[in-house]
Amino acid sequence: MKTIDLHCDVLWKMQRSNGAVDFLDGGLDANLEKLKKGNVMMQTFALFVPPKVAVEEKFSVVMNQIHYFHNRVLGSNSTMKLIRNWTDLDHLQDGEIGALLSLEGVDAIGNDLRRLTILHELGVRSIGLTWNNANLAADGVLEERGAGLTTFGKDIVAFNNEHQMFTDVSHLSEKSFWDVMEKAKYPIASHSNSKKLCPNPRNLTDEQAKAMFDRNAMVHVTFVTEFVKEPGDVVIGDLIKHIDHFASLGGIHNIGIGSDFDGITEKIIGLEDATMHPNLLNELLKYYTEEQVRGFAYQNFMDHRPV
Repeated sequence: MKTIDLHCDVLWKMQRSNGAVDFLDGGLDANLEKLKKGNVMMQTFALFVPPKVAVEEKFSVVMNQIHYFHNRVLGSNSTMKLIRNWTDLDHLQDGEIGALLSLEGVDAIGNDLRRLTILHELGVRSIGLTWNNANLAADGVLEERGAGLTTFGKDIVAFNNEHQMFTDVSHLSEKSFWDVMEKAKYPIASHSNSKKLCPNPRNLTDEQAKAMFDRNAMVHVTFVTEFVKEPGDVVIGDLIKHIDHFASLGGIHNIGIGSDFDGITEKIIGLEDATMHPNLLNELLKYYTEEQVRGFAYQNFMDHRPV
């Protein structure tokens, strides 16, 4: 069974190593061979710039990561196919893997919307307004102020709407989340779990999850152990509890996967890298129908992409 994964940090690992880490390198959780072995149909590659990077350097860091994406991830790897249009997913051949770019926080564009046009031209199709911090667009989940979208943030959502791009809610403060739900045509949570089961600020409340499902929007469960349960070993069954809970809230057709491979050090036992996606699907088949598991794996996303 194929898998669509909405989040990994391969490009940041490449950036951090100044290119020493390669997409063919065994040290990556989601390198080319591991994506093949895990039967991944599409992998989203996040563009992430840590807050500690100087403001004047942030856009350069994003462009460097895009360089690695086009030259190392795509490059001479004929297996990897850039997803520019959502219908490109329908034309992937057997053995081909779709590659999608997302922007995790808009700090790098400063106050210049023209930079979004550049990023869109280079392949970005999903934008999260913040990481955990506040910026010129919105407050993130760890900003104590807890404010919502600024006028600039609303302009970015309007840009996303116009270009059929996702607006990612995974890192937003609650006020920002509700502002996005009011403005966005294509909201998505790329990597978030249930706050009811694990009270991490990065997770979604039941009210937020229900709002997403009412909008027919996707919520992708993540393999970040601290978002799955409190300290201690985390097993696949612990993650499935989050899927069960979201399903009980009406999200059976709106659940997907956003692993966060290469952005995590602590791993779920049995889900240590991209080769192991089938372990999760096989375990899910004990509790759900094949059609439902296929939905979690890739079909729900295919049914809800903005085409």
